[in-house]
Amino acid sequence: MKFFRYFFTLIFLLSFKLFSQENKISKRIYTTKKLVKKPVIDGFINDEAWNVVEWSSDFTQKDPDEGKPPTYQTKFKVMYDAKYLYVAIRAFDDEPEKIERRLSRRDGFQGDRVNVIIDSYHDKRTAFVFTTTAAGVKGEEFASQNGENWDDSWNPIWYTNAKIDDKGWTAEMKIPFSQLRFGKAEEQIWGFNINRTIFRLQERSLWQRIPNDQAGFISEAGELHGLKNLISQKQLEIQPFTVLQYDKYPPEAGNPFRTGKDFRANFGLDAKIGITNDLTLDLTVNPDFGQVEADPGAIALDGFQIFFREQRPFFVENSNIFDYQFANGSDNVFYSRRIGRNPHRSANLANGEFSDEPQNSRILGAAKFSGKTRDGWSIGILESVTGNEYAEIRQTDGSSREEIVEPLTNYFVTRVQKDFNERNSFVGGIFTATNRHLNGDFNELHKAAYTGGLDFQHNWKNREYYIDGNMIFSHVLGSKEAITATQQTLRHNFQRTDATHVSVDTDRTSLTGTGGRFEFGKVGGEKWRYSTGVIWRSPELELNDVGFLRRTDQILQFLNVDYLWLVPTDTYRNMAINAEQLSEYDFQGNVNRLRYELAGNINWIKNERTRLGIGANFSRFDNFFLRGGPRWRSANSRYIFTSFNSDNGKKFAFSFGYTNVHSDEDVFSRNRFRIGFSYQPFDALNISLNNELEITKDRSQYVTTTSFGNDSRYILGTINNDELSTTLRFTYSLNPNLSIQFYGQPFISRGRFSDFKFVNIAAADKFTDRVNIYSQNQITNQNNIYNIDEDLDGNLDYTFENPDFSFVQLQTNLVMRWEYIPGSELFLVWSRGSVGSADVDDDLIDSVSDQVFRAPANDTFLLKFTYRFRR
Repeated sequence: MKFFRYFFTLIFLLSFKLFSQENKISKRIYTTKKLVKKPVIDGFINDEAWNVVEWSSDFTQKDPDEGKPPTYQTKFKVMYDAKYLYVAIRAFDDEPEKIERRLSRRDGFQGDRVNVIIDSYHDKRTAFVFTTTAAGVKGEEFASQNGENWDDSWNPIWYTNAKIDDKGWTAEMKIPFSQLRFGKAEEQIWGFNINRTIFRLQERSLWQRIPNDQAGFISEAGELHGLKNLISQKQLEIQPFTVLQYDKYPPEAGNPFRTGKDFRANFGLDAKIGITNDLTLDLTVNPDFGQVEADPGAIALDGFQIFFREQRPFFVENSNIFDYQFANGSDNVFYSRRIGRNPHRSANLANGEFSDEPQNSRILGAAKFSGKTRDGWSIGILESVTGNEYAEIRQTDGSSREEIVEPLTNYFVTRVQKDFNERNSFVGGIFTATNRHLNGDFNELHKAAYTGGLDFQHNWKNREYYIDGNMIFSHVLGSKEAITATQQTLRHNFQRTDATHVSVDTDRTSLTGTGGRFEFGKVGGEKWRYSTGVIWRSPELELNDVGFLRRTDQILQFLNVDYLWLVPTDTYRNMAINAEQLSEYDFQGNVNRLRYELAGNINWIKNERTRLGIGANFSRFDNFFLRGGPRWRSANSRYIFTSFNSDNGKKFAFSFGYTNVHSDEDVFSRNRFRIGFSYQPFDALNISLNNELEITKDRSQYVTTTSFGNDSRYILGTINNDELSTTLRFTYSLNPNLSIQFYGQPFISRGRFSDFKFVNIAAADKFTDRVNIYSQNQITNQNNIYNIDEDLDGNLDYTFENPDFSFVQLQTNLVMRWEYIPGSELFLVWSRGSVGSADVDDDLIDSVSDQVFRAPANDTFLLKFTYRFRR
């Protein structure tokens, strides 16, 4: 407790240091006027309608030579009427034949482009960003965290076009006020900026200059004045959809549910309703997530859950509102993939029975209420219900029955933040609730789970310094069986044999835990930047009913220091050196890791990028490694990493990376290689290929736990694990609204085990003292079962299965997308996938080739049609 008392005292004192709030750069102001005639949005800017307002110019470089005039200037005009904001842009270029007019899908952000950045809330932290490329491709982003987070999932309806001429290129935008959020002032004052990118030069310039040593981006924008007597344009959009799906797959003999082909039709509805001009209600009924890209292949040898990003449109859009990363890594109070997850149970089948089991819990409906008010309140509420899920079971005599595999579940999330102190500070909170209707069954599941959190941030000295923090509390309720199982999951491991601060209590019906982060740092300035703080996850913290949490019982202390070279020279655009220190403890007071890292990166003058780093881990212990066994000492290790990226403004760009990890006593080694390229042979086609190869040797890979008399045997082995993945993408765009995209990824992970051993003294200094290797007389292999006669008395003591594996997976998608009118789309999708096991002795390439060209696969054909009605 002394640590936290001193920490908060330090924060309090630092908050009131004599730092001024002076801006380094004066704010630019553009005053718009109401139009007289409406311009035609065709990309040409010679309409008489634009003559009511003046041009503004004098852009300043942001990259590579901040503060200097750009190679070619840009100018713009802004005007408005009762329903729309209009923007005209002239991007000068003395070599128009070199303008990159690359076609791509919406939000492709390829080629020469302009970004119009509108902080209509004028909260100096969030902004709506509208992008037009020289090819006329549109893109939109919602920027939050003062420009730290850019969310391209936002897809408003608006209109744009672009043309190239002998002076460069021009663009026009028509942005409905219904797609923006603003207050009720008689005259609106909005944050405003325009960013232009000359792609071949990798040069960015801004209308409102923002020095590179300035903390923040949205907060430093200029201002748009002159918007008078705007009437709230409440948004009303209704989007029904129809999906036709045909599946073809290898039939399974005798299984009435696996005949080799299926056909189904699905219908649903999405709606967006403007409750006020600040707040929007999103609704979905029977949502469809059929055309999303498959998750990448991965194997978790450490037993912990793998994080996969959300890809379903309803949950992706405006997801930043509900984001609450309370610690480091991917841990989050809300992880939307829990909603609609695969059922917790599988059907119990007797001999001769077959089942048709749901792959996901059906979402009956979901609603989001979100927005930000003029006086600084950010609000997000999400409510979703998934129904009872049943597996249909058929017997050989043709009779059938149903068995429930997932109960009716309600998910609720609410997020609130309030800005104050001239938008330099905020406080906020989050609350989540998961409630299941168990019907006297499902004793293995939590009946209810609740999480609450508080967060804050304070910035001062022109946002150069900050204090940031959050704290969360979790409370889960369930039967004795459910809470006992939770205590024994890998992320908790209360059954650890040498733990004195936790133990399994089979009578408990609830768990209550905490977690959080407190951090102080400097994010602006010309040379030095730093951050330091503490992160913790208490042993009883539990989030995985609707959050993401990998492990508990952890306290982290960290320090990061950066030294920057921001002024370009003849050799580089910018450079940075970063030093990191990390200490890890558990709640028993043990030191579990000390890590140190030094890294540097250089952005060369021709826009190639190089990164190089070294690091080391000392005093490494792992409370979870032996899955309930004693605390395990891992060997100290050292690592290096490097990468190189060529100029991605070129038609052909490539990258490669290499990482090497090596431990004391040669216990662990890993080499990871990455190489990729992208190629734009002509404006309509982009091809990219990325390859990753990882070669690991670990003499201490956990295999299983078994019993030997009254003792437990924690069995390890030496694993040679090779992983290879190749990801191919190509996009062919016929025009900005019609494209064909292919994604394909074969993945293989092969693990071959040898030199089996059991744990002797888990915390011994030397590896040879930590384990005992089985002699040839102690271990024999019969039919992939290892038989152990540990005491050599001629009797079998225990057995375990051969853990060798060779997992091979293929995923492909071919998608044609046509936005036939703004906001309404037609998708044609072909998806092909397969999962199998290869011979562990086969070559990696041969195993992948067999899976791609010879293994039976599942094919899915989808047609999805949406139409957006809007007022």
